[in-house]
Amino acid sequence: MTEVISTIPVSRLRQRLIEDMNLRHFSMETQRNYTRDVGRFATYLGRPPDTATAEDLHRFQIEQREAGVPVPTMNSIVSALRFFFTNTVDRPDLARKLVRVKSMRKLPVVLSRDEVTRLLNATTCLKHQAALSVGYGAGLRVAEISMLKVRDIDSERMLIRVERGKGGQYRNAMLSKDLLTLLRHWWKVGHQAGVMHRDGWLFPGQHYSKPISTRQLHRIVVEAARAAGIGKRVCPHTLRHSFATHLLEDGIDIRVIQVLLGHAKLENTAFYTKVATRTVRTVISPLDKLGIFTVADTAPDG
Repeated sequence: MTEVISTIPVSRLRQRLIEDMNLRHFSMETQRNYTRDVGRFATYLGRPPDTATAEDLHRFQIEQREAGVPVPTMNSIVSALRFFFTNTVDRPDLARKLVRVKSMRKLPVVLSRDEVTRLLNATTCLKHQAALSVGYGAGLRVAEISMLKVRDIDSERMLIRVERGKGGQYRNAMLSKDLLTLLRHWWKVGHQAGVMHRDGWLFPGQHYSKPISTRQLHRIVVEAARAAGIGKRVCPHTLRHSFATHLLEDGIDIRVIQVLLGHAKLENTAFYTKVATRTVRTVISPLDKLGIFTVADTAPDG
């Protein structure tokens, strides 16, 4: 009987956490991650997480580090617990005790334009090609692609409405002419097959009432990359990285790219300058401008 009673507060806290996330329009993926991470802390604690102390959080983070938990995972848990203690149980004092771990940010994998072409052409069906083309052509996150509906394609203003972006933010993404042509073709085929409806998902899953999953999109990208003979480690986010990098190399202002990507901080967008090799190659070195060294008319000695 005691065990049953002890689980009731946890269940109520879980429901309250979900309600708080829904109020802020968090994506389903974020909700799953936050629920899982708060549950992980509750398991460690052995009692309802709202009874935690600052020392509990301190020991939890130390044990995570000693257990070799990857830094991104540790920081993800910090984000979940900060939200939980700040919003769900109104204990911001505990949220301030959580420490984010600094890490060296790895350079993103970026495909060349030729590799993107090969990957898109290596997809096995029109729906897959259209979904991946949205990732590259509009720079959308994989969860954003999954949650798109047919009505989100605004052909009059040439925009894609992203209603559930990261952090529940709304924004407009670009819609190119070629991408619109492809999506119209997909709509025609999908509608005739009975899997697409005007109020339905742009990319339905196995059943038209549910969207394609992010896991399936990941598998589609990996299989297309393998079929295209691309040796790089590719995932759906690789297309978003490539979108940003190629725009930067084409001379698009970095603040415009920031808006298109939906980045809250410019520093996140500026990171792509480190992989924009075409931009580096177009810069003229100040040494060349001195004109000191010229190619000799005669062959070098030796």
